[in-house]
Order: sequence, then structure tokens, then C-alpha cells
Amino acid sequence: MSARELNRRLNSEDAAFLLMDTDESPQNIGSIAIFEGDIDAGRFVANIEAKLHLIPRYTQKITKAPFEVARPTWEFDPAFDIRNHVFEITLEAPGSDDQLVSLASKLTEGRLDRDKPLWEINLVHGLSGGRSALISKVHHCLVDGVGGVEMLMVVLDVSRDSGPPPPAPAIEARGTPSRTSLLIDALFDNAEESVERWAEWQRGLLDFLEGDTRDANAIRNGIRRALPYFMNKMTPACFNGKFSGRRQIAVTSYPFEQVRGVRKAICGTVNDVILAVVSLAMREYLRGHGESVEGREFRVLTPVNLRREDDSGMMGNRISMLLVELPVYLSDPEETLRVIASRTEKLKEEHAADGIEMIGRSLMALPPAVTSALSRLGAPKNTVANMVCTNVPGPMIPLYTVGHQLLEHYALAPLGWEMGAGVAVTSYNQRLYITLQSDAALTDDMETLRELFDIAYRELCHAAGVDMAAAPAMAVLDRTAAA
Repeated sequence: MSARELNRRLNSEDAAFLLMDTDESPQNIGSIAIFEGDIDAGRFVANIEAKLHLIPRYTQKITKAPFEVARPTWEFDPAFDIRNHVFEITLEAPGSDDQLVSLASKLTEGRLDRDKPLWEINLVHGLSGGRSALISKVHHCLVDGVGGVEMLMVVLDVSRDSGPPPPAPAIEARGTPSRTSLLIDALFDNAEESVERWAEWQRGLLDFLEGDTRDANAIRNGIRRALPYFMNKMTPACFNGKFSGRRQIAVTSYPFEQVRGVRKAICGTVNDVILAVVSLAMREYLRGHGESVEGREFRVLTPVNLRREDDSGMMGNRISMLLVELPVYLSDPEETLRVIASRTEKLKEEHAADGIEMIGRSLMALPPAVTSALSRLGAPKNTVANMVCTNVPGPMIPLYTVGHQLLEHYALAPLGWEMGAGVAVTSYNQRLYITLQSDAALTDDMETLRELFDIAYRELCHAAGVDMAAAPAMAVLDRTAAA
């Protein structure tokens, strides 16, 4: 990946995540990665530093355009020092997994420093069993979930004894552009973007006149799907409300082959199986909080990757959102999965994600100064969705850093728009890793929800006739008392 391939100016989606970033709702993604053995800090830092030329965005910082006439740009940080981004922490004895998860909950709180490149890694020593961990976070404006996995494949190695990375090319030292230069660049970029938008509109009109209505149908379906959710308010859950900024995390994992077995035996995709687990678990969670589930639909936003093959290696965001209604009124696992699979298949057939992305792109085409002013007014009240559930496919082979194998990998995703609980799923080395996160002031029993997830998963496996004894134990982390 070279610097020339990266867009210097933030796209509209990247800029949106930057505008949504607050102390109570920091827009960072990341992970809890557990490794065998104790990682030597010096070797680890040297290894990452030797690879930074492969991910040049990690040495760049956000620079605002003068008078906000355009979206911000990424500029190389002349004061970049990797020691401002990699830190060491040692857990107190006994160094339990619960202590690690509790630490991760604290480290996910708060915004990243805008005066330096927007990423941090905490190297954690003292984990029981002689293990160590990396707790990382990076701003969502820099990379999305799929891009984060691509970055993971650059930072980590595919073998224990990988050779040195390719040498860094000679790059001419450059400082931060002057204010005048930034202003001129912004004006030229705005003019170029206006021409591109006009050309895109003309192409769309020509396609319509020639009978190619796929995009028009996608937008129409996107509007048709989205409008009812704005007009008919959701039933808020106990965790839908104003954020405090305090976080709580719980994690679990399941063998990928078992999940695939459920999908094959009943129907749907791996993602449908995950959503069925969410539906069954949330049914009992809501009931446990005294909420009625009779006839109730639980609304979940699911990010959809829109990257093409030729987008590989590009940073930034290329995602859309689909809203799926989960039938929490159903208690039967097989029926729940069949209903969800039918609904998601319908959304795919209508290309609803493409239409919603086009609508979003049109809205974000407003002048940056206007969108910045609107962001200061705050987001409107959320009456649309209860929760975000993201599922990012990861590498199914073992990965390493400085000779230490990655054992477990739990994704971390931001909370936003009054959705005070969320689910982040990723796959690694033949397992699905699930992270449950919440704003602790809204709901502080993620360990209870984790237990309900495991129960729902067992029910689905039983309904599908999947032999759970044929694979390793369900939950990898040691389950002691909740933090």
C-alpha cells in the first residue's frame, strides 16, 4: 500500500464519523487480541515501526481546511513518534481474563487525541498462563471494519518466523502545508467534486432514459424500506438513552463449524444465525428487565460492506446500513432463524443497502461548513433502531506477532445515537468471536447478556441437531465472577 493510493481528503462517510465523535460516544473501533507467551515490547515496537510505510495513514493526522470550506485532509505528522501510540500495562496478579476485559472497558472510553495520528495500542503483560494481549483502538474515520482486518493482515504475520518486511521507500520529508496551501487545495477539490457529482447525475439520468433503472430502483427500495422506520417509532429498550461515556464489555466465542452446521441444517447465512442468537437472547434479556415482548420487533442496524475487489488496501469507510427487525416475540429457535433469513434475503434482493448508501451520500454532499454547523446542534432523537450488530469476516488461519501466536481476537465497535448496547462479531482461525458492549450507566449487566447468548446458541444447535461435543468448548475465556 503506497501513500499515492490513498485519498488525501476524507470522504463523506469518514467525515461523518469525525463529526459524530464525542467524549460520551467516541467513534473508535479496535480489538482485544490475546497471544501466547509474553511479547517483548522492544521487539514489538520495532516490528510495527518497520511496517508503518505499508500503512502510511498511521503516520498522518487530521488537518482542518481553513474556514471549513472543504472536508479535512490527512497530512503527515512531522512530530510522529511511535512511542506516543504504543503503551505498556501490566495486570496485577492473578491476571485473569475478567481483569483483561475490565481493562479493555476502561481503555475504550474517551476520544483519541486529534493532535496526532488517530490510533493507539496497549501491550498488556501479566495475563495468566504466561499470555499477553494487545488492546487497540483506531478512529472510525481512518478505517472501517473490513479495512481494519486488511490492516491486521499487514501488522501481523502469517507464520511464526516471517522474514523482515519489505524495505521502506525513500520518502521526501515534508511538513504541514501552509494555511494558504490548504485553502487553495480545498477550493480546487471542491470544484473537482462538484464536477464529478454533476457528471454522476448526468450518467444517472442517461441510464434512466436508456432503461437502466437499477440505481433508481435501489434508491426507491432504500427509501421505501427506510421511511416506515422513521414514521413508526421503535419500542425503546432499557439501554436506549443518553450516554455517560462509561463502558462495559463481555465476550464469548463459538466454533465456526458449529455455526455453519446450524446454517446448513435450517437455512440462511452465518450472519442470519448470529442475528437469530441476538433475537433469542434479547427476548429473554428484555423480559428479565420487565419489558413485554408480545408482538414486539427488535430493530437492529447491520453494517454492510460495499467495498469492491479493487478497493482492497484502501483506508477509510465504504459501508452502508440495513435495518433488520428481529422477531423477539418468537421463542422457537428454528422459526426465529427462518423468519430472519427470509427478511434478510428480501433486503438483498432489493439492493436496499446500495440505495441507502446513495441516499446517505447525497445528504453528505452538503457543504462541509453546513454539516459541521448541523453536527453542533446534536443528533436527532433516535426512534429508528435499538442496537447495532456488526459482523466482519476475519482471517481463518493462525496469525503471529514477533513469533507469538494470536489465540483469540475480539472486535470492539463504537456505540452511538442512543443505542447504548451493541454486538461486534468477527471470525478468526475457525471460531466466531463475539463482543457485547454497553454504556454502563444505561445497562451494566453485559455478563448476564453473555450468558443468554450462550443459552440461545445452545438452543439453536439443539434445534439444528448440531453435536456440540464434537468441537472445542464454547467459551474460550475463563468465566469467573463478573467485573
